[in-house]
Amino acid sequence: MDPWTRILLFLAGLMGAAGVAVAAAAAHMGGGDNLVTSAHFLLFHATALAGLLAVGLQLGRGRIALQAGASAIALGAVLFSGDLAMRALMEVKLLGGSAPFGGTLMMAGWLIVAGAALFARKA
Repeated sequence: MDPWTRILLFLAGLMGAAGVAVAAAAAHMGGGDNLVTSAHFLLFHATALAGLLAVGLQLGRGRIALQAGASAIALGAVLFSGDLAMRALMEVKLLGGSAPFGGTLMMAGWLIVAGAALFARKA
């Protein structure tokens, strides 16, 4: 496994753990819809990231594009979910525009993955 894949898989694990923690916080502390949405995005995208990386290990052509898309998805999910969680728990924004930028980055990442699928070939 190359270092890029290893780092992304590590990040997927952290995102999954954070998603469970945020879901527990939403269930026990409140926090409203923003906190629940934050947990969902972390959990769904952590799982998707692990799946994309598993597919990437089978690819020759298209692997780098898939990893780039997965990286954008991971960064976008962290920014989006982090901003929503900060708003719910601390009533502050993470950074100006983190949630919309993170959401846009996730969409771009998924479009990159879709493009990678058009040109992907087995190793």
